[in-house]
Amino acid sequence: MAKSMKLAGLKSVENAHDESVWTATWVPATGSRPPLLLTGSLDETVKVWRPDELDLVRTNTGHCLGVVSVAAHPSGVIAASAALDSFVRVFDVDTNATIATLESPPSEVWQMQFDPKGTTLAVAGGGSASIKLWDTATWRLVATLSIPRPEGSKPSEKSGSKKFVLSVAWSPDGRRLACGSMDGTISVFDVARAKFLHHLEGLYMPVRSLVFSPEHDSRKLYSASDDGHVHIHDVEGKAIIGAMSGHTGWVLSVDVSPDGEAIATGSSDKTVRLWDFKMRAAIQVMSNHTDQVWAVAFRPGGRGDRLASVSDDKSISLYHCS
Repeated sequence: MAKSMKLAGLKSVENAHDESVWTATWVPATGSRPPLLLTGSLDETVKVWRPDELDLVRTNTGHCLGVVSVAAHPSGVIAASAALDSFVRVFDVDTNATIATLESPPSEVWQMQFDPKGTTLAVAGGGSASIKLWDTATWRLVATLSIPRPEGSKPSEKSGSKKFVLSVAWSPDGRRLACGSMDGTISVFDVARAKFLHHLEGLYMPVRSLVFSPEHDSRKLYSASDDGHVHIHDVEGKAIIGAMSGHTGWVLSVDVSPDGEAIATGSSDKTVRLWDFKMRAAIQVMSNHTDQVWAVAFRPGGRGDRLASVSDDKSISLYHCS
Protein backbone atom coordinates (compact mmCIF):
# COMPACT_ATOMS: atom_id res chain seq x y z
CA MET A 1 0.00 0.00 0.00
CA ALA A 2 1.31 3.43 -0.92
CA LYS A 3 2.22 5.59 2.00
CA SER A 4 0.04 8.61 2.62
CA MET A 5 1.10 12.04 1.43
CA LYS A 6 2.47 14.43 4.08
CA LEU A 7 2.56 18.22 4.07
CA ALA A 8 5.35 20.35 5.47
CA GLY A 9 5.16 24.14 5.66
CA LEU A 10 7.65 25.61 3.19
CA LYS A 11 7.04 29.35 3.09
CA SER A 12 4.39 31.87 4.08
CA VAL A 13 4.05 35.43 2.84
CA GLU A 14 2.19 37.73 5.23
CA ASN A 15 0.38 40.68 3.64
CA ALA A 16 0.85 39.13 0.20
CA HIS A 17 -2.08 41.34 -0.80
CA ASP A 18 -3.57 44.47 0.82
CA GLU A 19 -6.91 42.71 1.39
CA SER A 20 -8.41 39.22 1.60
CA VAL A 21 -7.00 36.72 -0.92
CA TRP A 22 -9.91 34.90 -2.50
CA THR A 23 -8.45 32.78 -5.27
CA ALA A 24 -5.29 30.97 -6.36
CA THR A 25 -4.22 28.75 -9.22
CA TRP A 26 -1.01 27.36 -10.70
CA VAL A 27 0.13 28.32 -14.19
CA PRO A 28 1.75 25.28 -15.84
CA ALA A 29 5.45 25.46 -16.76
CA THR A 30 6.45 26.47 -20.29
CA GLY A 31 9.66 25.68 -22.17
CA SER A 32 11.24 28.81 -20.74
CA ARG A 33 10.07 28.90 -17.11
CA PRO A 34 8.82 26.81 -14.19
CA PRO A 35 5.19 26.83 -13.00
CA LEU A 36 4.00 30.07 -11.41
CA LEU A 37 1.36 30.77 -8.76
CA LEU A 38 -1.42 33.28 -9.49
CA THR A 39 -3.42 34.86 -6.67
CA GLY A 40 -6.40 37.22 -6.79
CA SER A 41 -7.63 39.52 -4.05
CA LEU A 42 -10.32 41.85 -2.82
CA ASP A 43 -7.61 44.53 -3.33
CA GLU A 44 -8.50 44.34 -7.09
CA THR A 45 -5.11 42.90 -8.11
CA VAL A 46 -3.78 39.62 -9.50
CA LYS A 47 -0.26 38.72 -8.41
CA VAL A 48 2.19 36.37 -10.08
CA TRP A 49 4.63 34.45 -7.81
CA ARG A 50 7.67 32.23 -8.33
CA PRO A 51 6.89 28.81 -6.90
CA ASP A 52 9.36 28.02 -4.15
CA GLU A 53 10.51 31.34 -2.76
CA LEU A 54 7.10 32.96 -3.33
CA ASP A 55 8.98 35.90 -4.85
CA LEU A 56 6.60 38.39 -6.42
CA VAL A 57 7.08 38.52 -10.20
CA ARG A 58 4.38 41.07 -11.01
CA THR A 59 1.20 42.74 -9.83
CA ASN A 60 -1.54 42.98 -12.47
CA THR A 61 -4.05 45.79 -12.07
CA GLY A 62 -7.05 46.64 -14.20
CA HIS A 63 -10.04 45.33 -12.30
CA CYS A 64 -12.05 47.90 -10.36
CA LEU A 65 -13.55 45.46 -7.83
CA GLY A 66 -12.32 42.37 -5.98
CA VAL A 67 -10.93 39.45 -7.99
CA VAL A 68 -13.03 36.32 -7.36
CA SER A 69 -11.37 33.79 -9.69
CA VAL A 70 -8.16 33.14 -11.59
CA ALA A 71 -7.69 30.38 -14.18
CA ALA A 72 -4.67 29.25 -16.17
CA HIS A 73 -4.65 27.85 -19.70
CA PRO A 74 -3.09 24.36 -19.91
CA SER A 75 -0.34 25.75 -22.19
CA GLY A 76 0.87 27.99 -19.36
CA VAL A 77 1.01 30.92 -21.77
CA ILE A 78 -2.23 32.73 -20.93
CA ALA A 79 -4.44 33.09 -17.88
CA ALA A 80 -7.68 34.80 -16.94
CA SER A 81 -8.95 36.75 -13.96
CA ALA A 82 -12.59 37.48 -13.09
CA ALA A 83 -13.75 40.16 -10.71
CA LEU A 84 -16.89 41.50 -9.10
CA ASP A 85 -16.82 44.23 -11.79
CA SER A 86 -18.18 41.47 -14.11
CA PHE A 87 -15.18 41.59 -16.42
CA VAL A 88 -12.97 38.65 -17.28
CA ARG A 89 -9.49 39.77 -18.28
CA VAL A 90 -7.47 37.31 -20.38
CA PHE A 91 -3.75 38.09 -20.36
CA ASP A 92 -0.33 36.83 -21.40
CA VAL A 93 1.25 35.45 -18.22
CA ASP A 94 4.81 36.54 -19.02
CA THR A 95 4.17 40.01 -20.45
CA ASN A 96 0.80 40.88 -18.83
CA ALA A 97 -0.47 42.03 -22.25
CA THR A 98 -4.28 41.93 -22.41
CA ILE A 99 -5.45 39.28 -24.90
CA ALA A 100 -9.19 39.78 -24.44
CA THR A 101 -11.73 41.39 -22.14
CA LEU A 102 -14.96 39.46 -21.69
CA GLU A 103 -17.91 41.41 -20.37
CA SER A 104 -20.92 40.03 -18.52
CA PRO A 105 -23.89 41.59 -16.72
CA PRO A 106 -23.33 42.30 -13.01
CA SER A 107 -22.90 39.29 -10.69
CA GLU A 108 -22.78 36.85 -13.61
CA VAL A 109 -19.07 36.03 -13.37
CA TRP A 110 -17.91 33.69 -10.64
CA GLN A 111 -15.46 30.79 -10.77
CA MET A 112 -13.95 29.79 -14.10
CA GLN A 113 -11.79 27.08 -15.58
CA PHE A 114 -10.19 26.27 -18.95
CA ASP A 115 -11.01 22.87 -20.38
CA PRO A 116 -8.19 20.27 -20.47
CA LYS A 117 -7.43 20.94 -24.15
CA GLY A 118 -7.51 24.71 -23.71
CA THR A 119 -10.12 25.40 -26.40
CA THR A 120 -12.86 26.68 -24.08
CA LEU A 121 -13.11 28.82 -20.96
CA ALA A 122 -16.08 27.90 -18.74
CA VAL A 123 -17.36 30.68 -16.47
CA ALA A 124 -19.81 29.99 -13.66
CA GLY A 125 -22.61 32.45 -14.33
CA GLY A 126 -23.55 33.54 -10.81
CA GLY A 127 -27.03 35.03 -10.82
CA SER A 128 -27.74 33.92 -14.40
CA ALA A 129 -27.91 30.29 -13.16
CA SER A 130 -25.79 29.11 -16.07
CA ILE A 131 -22.29 28.36 -17.29
CA LYS A 132 -20.96 30.52 -20.11
CA LEU A 133 -18.54 28.92 -22.57
CA TRP A 134 -16.05 31.16 -24.39
CA ASP A 135 -13.99 30.00 -27.39
CA THR A 136 -10.31 30.66 -26.65
CA ALA A 137 -9.40 31.16 -30.34
CA THR A 138 -11.93 33.94 -31.02
CA TRP A 139 -12.99 34.89 -27.45
CA ARG A 140 -16.60 34.69 -28.57
CA LEU A 141 -19.35 33.37 -26.32
CA VAL A 142 -20.18 30.00 -27.93
CA ALA A 143 -22.73 28.51 -25.52
CA THR A 144 -24.75 29.20 -22.41
CA LEU A 145 -25.55 26.07 -20.41
CA SER A 146 -28.59 26.92 -18.29
CA ILE A 147 -29.58 25.08 -15.15
CA PRO A 148 -33.21 24.01 -15.48
CA ARG A 149 -35.67 25.20 -12.87
CA PRO A 150 -36.83 22.56 -10.40
CA GLU A 151 -39.83 20.68 -11.74
CA GLY A 152 -43.14 22.18 -10.74
CA SER A 153 -41.84 25.68 -10.01
CA LYS A 154 -43.37 28.56 -11.91
CA PRO A 155 -41.14 31.03 -13.77
CA SER A 156 -42.42 33.77 -11.46
CA GLU A 157 -41.13 32.02 -8.36
CA LYS A 158 -37.93 33.55 -7.10
CA SER A 159 -35.82 30.40 -7.29
CA GLY A 160 -33.10 32.22 -9.22
CA SER A 161 -31.11 33.40 -6.22
CA LYS A 162 -30.88 29.86 -4.84
CA LYS A 163 -29.47 28.64 -8.16
CA PHE A 164 -26.66 31.22 -8.04
CA VAL A 165 -23.74 29.34 -9.62
CA LEU A 166 -20.55 29.50 -7.58
CA SER A 167 -18.27 26.77 -8.86
CA VAL A 168 -17.39 24.93 -12.05
CA ALA A 169 -15.23 21.91 -12.95
CA TRP A 170 -14.31 20.07 -16.16
CA SER A 171 -14.00 16.30 -16.31
CA PRO A 172 -10.46 15.18 -17.28
CA ASP A 173 -11.61 14.19 -20.79
CA GLY A 174 -13.38 17.54 -21.31
CA ARG A 175 -16.71 15.89 -22.05
CA ARG A 176 -18.57 16.85 -18.87
CA LEU A 177 -18.96 20.07 -16.93
CA ALA A 178 -20.23 20.20 -13.37
CA CYS A 179 -21.33 23.33 -11.55
CA GLY A 180 -22.21 23.91 -7.92
CA SER A 181 -24.91 26.31 -6.75
CA MET A 182 -25.88 28.29 -3.68
CA ASP A 183 -28.76 25.89 -2.91
CA GLY A 184 -26.45 22.84 -2.88
CA THR A 185 -27.45 21.60 -6.32
CA ILE A 186 -24.67 20.19 -8.50
CA SER A 187 -25.62 20.17 -12.19
CA VAL A 188 -23.90 18.06 -14.86
CA PHE A 189 -23.75 18.93 -18.57
CA ASP A 190 -22.70 17.13 -21.74
CA VAL A 191 -20.47 19.78 -23.30
CA ALA A 192 -20.38 18.58 -26.92
CA ARG A 193 -24.18 18.56 -27.09
CA ALA A 194 -24.52 21.63 -24.83
CA LYS A 195 -27.11 19.59 -22.96
CA PHE A 196 -28.11 19.42 -19.31
CA LEU A 197 -27.83 15.80 -18.11
CA HIS A 198 -28.90 15.69 -14.45
CA HIS A 199 -28.53 17.09 -10.97
CA LEU A 200 -26.47 15.38 -8.28
CA GLU A 201 -28.82 15.40 -5.32
CA GLY A 202 -28.26 15.25 -1.61
CA LEU A 203 -26.71 18.61 -0.70
CA TYR A 204 -28.62 21.58 0.64
CA MET A 205 -25.93 24.17 1.35
CA PRO A 206 -23.70 26.19 -0.99
CA VAL A 207 -21.17 24.22 -3.04
CA ARG A 208 -18.23 26.60 -3.36
CA SER A 209 -15.67 24.33 -5.00
CA LEU A 210 -15.66 21.22 -7.20
CA VAL A 211 -12.92 19.05 -8.66
CA PHE A 212 -12.96 15.84 -10.69
CA SER A 213 -10.58 13.02 -9.87
CA PRO A 214 -7.74 13.16 -12.43
CA GLU A 215 -8.14 9.63 -13.89
CA HIS A 216 -8.97 9.98 -17.56
CA ASP A 217 -12.30 8.16 -17.45
CA SER A 218 -13.19 9.71 -14.15
CA ARG A 219 -16.73 9.66 -12.88
CA LYS A 220 -15.61 10.78 -9.43
CA LEU A 221 -16.28 14.37 -8.37
CA TYR A 222 -15.33 15.95 -5.04
CA SER A 223 -17.40 18.85 -3.69
CA ALA A 224 -16.73 21.34 -0.90
CA SER A 225 -19.86 22.41 0.92
CA ASP A 226 -20.96 24.81 3.62
CA ASP A 227 -22.28 21.75 5.48
CA GLY A 228 -18.67 21.16 6.59
CA HIS A 229 -18.17 18.00 4.52
CA VAL A 230 -16.25 16.96 1.45
CA HIS A 231 -18.61 14.82 -0.61
CA ILE A 232 -17.58 12.25 -3.21
CA HIS A 233 -20.04 11.84 -6.08
CA ASP A 234 -20.46 9.40 -8.94
CA VAL A 235 -21.24 11.85 -11.74
CA GLU A 236 -22.86 9.29 -14.06
CA GLY A 237 -24.66 7.29 -11.38
CA LYS A 238 -25.80 10.49 -9.61
CA ALA A 239 -25.01 8.99 -6.20
CA ILE A 240 -23.03 10.32 -3.26
CA ILE A 241 -20.47 7.55 -2.74
CA GLY A 242 -18.85 9.00 0.35
CA ALA A 243 -18.50 11.97 2.65
CA MET A 244 -15.52 13.08 4.71
CA SER A 245 -15.98 15.15 7.82
CA GLY A 246 -13.58 16.92 10.13
CA HIS A 247 -13.78 20.62 9.36
CA THR A 248 -15.61 22.66 11.99
CA GLY A 249 -16.73 25.30 9.47
CA TRP A 250 -17.71 25.72 5.83
CA VAL A 251 -15.50 23.92 3.33
CA LEU A 252 -14.59 26.70 0.88
CA SER A 253 -12.17 24.96 -1.45
CA VAL A 254 -11.16 21.47 -2.53
CA ASP A 255 -8.39 20.24 -4.82
CA VAL A 256 -7.03 16.81 -5.69
CA SER A 257 -3.35 15.94 -6.16
CA PRO A 258 -2.30 15.25 -9.78
CA ASP A 259 -1.85 11.54 -8.99
CA GLY A 260 -5.37 11.38 -7.53
CA GLU A 261 -4.14 9.98 -4.20
CA ALA A 262 -4.81 12.89 -1.87
CA ILE A 263 -7.32 15.71 -1.43
CA ALA A 264 -6.70 19.09 0.17
CA THR A 265 -9.36 21.45 1.50
CA GLY A 266 -9.54 24.97 2.88
CA SER A 267 -12.21 26.07 5.33
CA SER A 268 -13.76 28.91 7.27
CA ASP A 269 -12.37 27.12 10.35
CA LYS A 270 -8.98 28.65 9.26
CA THR A 271 -7.38 25.28 8.54
CA VAL A 272 -6.04 23.45 5.52
CA ARG A 273 -6.65 19.71 5.70
CA LEU A 274 -5.06 16.87 3.79
CA TRP A 275 -7.30 13.82 3.34
CA ASP A 276 -6.53 10.24 2.53
CA PHE A 277 -9.17 9.01 0.14
CA LYS A 278 -8.85 5.37 1.17
CA MET A 279 -9.15 6.18 4.87
CA ARG A 280 -11.84 8.81 4.20
CA ALA A 281 -10.26 10.90 6.92
CA ALA A 282 -8.11 13.97 7.41
CA ILE A 283 -4.55 12.82 7.97
CA GLN A 284 -3.16 16.31 8.56
CA VAL A 285 -4.44 19.68 9.75
CA MET A 286 -2.37 22.76 8.91
CA SER A 287 -3.07 25.89 10.96
CA ASN A 288 -0.86 28.47 9.23
CA HIS A 289 -3.73 30.85 8.58
CA THR A 290 -5.51 33.10 11.09
CA ASP A 291 -8.70 33.55 9.03
CA GLN A 292 -10.81 31.58 6.56
CA VAL A 293 -8.98 29.76 3.78
CA TRP A 294 -10.58 30.56 0.43
CA ALA A 295 -8.46 28.47 -1.92
CA VAL A 296 -6.12 25.49 -1.97
CA ALA A 297 -4.28 24.40 -5.12
CA PHE A 298 -1.87 21.57 -5.90
CA ARG A 299 0.91 22.33 -8.36
CA PRO A 300 0.22 20.40 -11.58
CA GLY A 301 2.51 17.66 -12.87
CA GLY A 302 3.83 14.50 -11.26
CA ARG A 303 2.62 13.92 -7.72
CA GLY A 304 1.99 17.61 -7.19
CA ASP A 305 4.87 18.33 -4.83
CA ARG A 306 3.55 21.74 -3.81
CA LEU A 307 0.27 22.93 -2.32
CA ALA A 308 -0.65 26.59 -1.97
CA SER A 309 -3.36 28.12 0.23
CA VAL A 310 -4.71 31.67 0.47
CA SER A 311 -6.84 33.35 3.08
CA ASP A 312 -8.82 36.32 4.34
CA ASP A 313 -5.74 36.96 6.52
CA LYS A 314 -4.05 38.36 3.32
CA SER A 315 -1.37 35.67 3.40
CA ILE A 316 -0.23 32.88 1.06
CA SER A 317 1.14 29.62 2.43
CA LEU A 318 3.15 27.12 0.43
CA TYR A 319 3.58 23.49 1.54
CA HIS A 320 5.90 20.74 0.38
CA CYS A 321 4.03 17.49 -0.32
CA SER A 322 5.96 14.27 0.09
